[in-house]
Amino acid sequence: MTNQDLLQLKSYLDEEGRFSHFPGKRQKEKQAMMLRYLAEQFATGRDYTETEVNDILNAHHSFQDPATLRRLMFGMKLLGRTLDGKRYWKVSTESESA
Repeated sequence: MTNQDLLQLKSYLDEEGRFSHFPGKRQKEKQAMMLRYLAEQFATGRDYTETEVNDILNAHHSFQDPATLRRLMFGMKLLGRTLDGKRYWKVSTESESA
């Protein structure tokens, strides 16, 4: 994520630098930027439990909805998960594998 992207999300940050609210329905690009930023907080090649994923997400947002963030990140193919939802991993992008 570029500094320019982060500047576009500035109005969504609280005093501690965490996301205080999620962009509205009409803000699809800002939603995607936020989710990509959150995905950057995960290490590629490592498995996470649901609790670990929640802990990482909660460290970067204050609106108390890690479940929605997990689902959206999975839907955008930023995180992968097992069918039972017990194991998560960061999906590597082409730029990471190059």
